[in-house]
Amino acid sequence: MALLRYPERIFLVGKISNMTESTTTILGIPATLQVRMIFLVCLLVLSLILASGAIYTAIVGDIVEDQIGKRALQVSRTVAQIPLVKRKIIEPRPDGILQELAERIRKEVGAEFIVIGNRRGIRFSHPVPERIGRAMVGGDNAPALERGESYVSYAVGTLGPSIRGKVPIFNDEGQIIGVVSVGYLQEGVRGTVHTQQLKVALLVGILMVIGIVGAVQISDRFKRAIFGLEPEQIARLFSERTSIIESIREGIVAIDRNARVTVANRQAIEILGRRAEQDVIGLPIREVLPGAKLSHILSGGEKRQDQELEVGGTTMIINTVPMLENGEITGAVASFRRKDELDILAKQLSQVKEYSEMLRAQTHEYSNKLHTIAGLIQIDHNREALELIGRETAGYQGLIAFLAKAVPFPVLAAFILGKYNHAQELRIDFEIDPDSQLTDVPAEMSREKLVTILGNLIDNAFDAALQGENKAHVKLSMTDLGKDLVFEVEDSGRGIPAEQCALIFEKGFTTKHNDRGQGLFLVKTALNELGGEITLSESELGGALFSVFIPKHRRK
Repeated sequence: MALLRYPERIFLVGKISNMTESTTTILGIPATLQVRMIFLVCLLVLSLILASGAIYTAIVGDIVEDQIGKRALQVSRTVAQIPLVKRKIIEPRPDGILQELAERIRKEVGAEFIVIGNRRGIRFSHPVPERIGRAMVGGDNAPALERGESYVSYAVGTLGPSIRGKVPIFNDEGQIIGVVSVGYLQEGVRGTVHTQQLKVALLVGILMVIGIVGAVQISDRFKRAIFGLEPEQIARLFSERTSIIESIREGIVAIDRNARVTVANRQAIEILGRRAEQDVIGLPIREVLPGAKLSHILSGGEKRQDQELEVGGTTMIINTVPMLENGEITGAVASFRRKDELDILAKQLSQVKEYSEMLRAQTHEYSNKLHTIAGLIQIDHNREALELIGRETAGYQGLIAFLAKAVPFPVLAAFILGKYNHAQELRIDFEIDPDSQLTDVPAEMSREKLVTILGNLIDNAFDAALQGENKAHVKLSMTDLGKDLVFEVEDSGRGIPAEQCALIFEKGFTTKHNDRGQGLFLVKTALNELGGEITLSESELGGALFSVFIPKHRRK
């Protein structure tokens, strides 16, 4: 199985191999995308090569015939200009001299025949000597003997279909006295053309091999580019991706390497106050999420988690991560959610945690005291048992009565009571200044942030007091007099070294084992949001004194 991670969400996606794949086959081979691409590319290349080969072969045939015709015509002109031919052609019958001349020339030029005829078309030479003295056949002598034209003809003679070059023979007075016919059999021409076609076929075969190799390379590279997936698998993944993104309650926005939005889910569109996805896609991220600095991730690749960002007057918690492909940053993804939604959850969790802490401490403490009272009764020390019950009831009820009057806010009062019980469990003397008063807390001020500030300061004071050399003692003072809420938390620990005073509020800094260094960082963060300040000094108890000042109304 594969894990698909989103900020604060983990989804399980089934193996890609389980997806439905096509059962189509090509020539008995499963028709995967790669096979289909190879088949189509090869088919295209083969079609183009065959068409080109056919055209080229036809052109070659025409060129060869044209060249042979011109050669035959040139040889005929040369023979017709020989003086011996002019003298002998006017004799009444052949005497064999022109036959010898014609055969010698025919062998030199590679022609199938050279026929010399007189004005009446009687042969004076022929490759077959028995045919000398007979009339020339083919029916194509008229233009030469009657009009004195030179031309190439296609005719069927005694040797078969041939390409002939016909030239008239003129005497010195310019009169037509005969004709020369030089020919090449079409069967021989077809042999020459076939030889050229074989060369073309060899070239076609080479091109086909190159085409197949190219098709395999192209399909293999394309397959790697889509991670070896088939079209059906890509469609399935796209559908799953869309469903997963839309099911996330956080807003999701992704950008490409040009810092333009490529993906935005429905929740993101609602949070950003847009009407439709088209209102976001393609826009620069700085127009959609100003201040998110997603474009910076494209250059640096740094992840950011749980950062606050204000967009359109709404404070959001945002997480950003880069998208990597072969080690190269190709984009970034941001997930965000309204901070008030998280604050509601934090408030509920804070209340439950404080109540449970208070009940746990009370249960543990009273369990010990009940065992003590039971022991006193069993040994007949009833009076001491009654005195212990009275002291415990009076002290605890006095604290509850004090908190009900001085801190009339259930969350804060329950929180302080829980810390008091926890201190009793740790054997820490937790003193609450009797002059403390916290009745004027503005309604808009977050009680959860106050709990965060006091809770981390008191927890740190408990830890410091337990590590001190004196009896563990922690004191809490509160007042709402004036324009600020003032809290002081001091302990009897060893204090904080001067060289660490500037570092204690940084995220991750800690002097404890098995601690992440978040407490005072959260205190400082909450104070910044409330516009407050914190100071550190030496306590009269021997340890550290943290003083917190929070304005009742934010300063403009």
